[in-house]
Amino acid sequence: MSILEIALANQIWARRHEKRQPDFEESDGWKVLLRTAFVFVAFTLLIAGLNIAAGRPQMLAQSAAPVVTGR
Repeated sequence: MSILEIALANQIWARRHEKRQPDFEESDGWKVLLRTAFVFVAFTLLIAGLNIAAGRPQMLAQSAAPVVTGR
């Protein structure tokens, strides 16, 4: 069999065995939101823990920002 025939057979097999996606429910939105919040918090804690372990807590500015005077 050529590569094209194998690809075509694979596509036919996949279409025959594909499962129908369930409809979107209102609770699915909350699940996505909660998972996103959990991942954000976990990533933030991971970065904070790595910075603490390295002995350098993260700061927004290392020195005072210069004051911009009139133009």
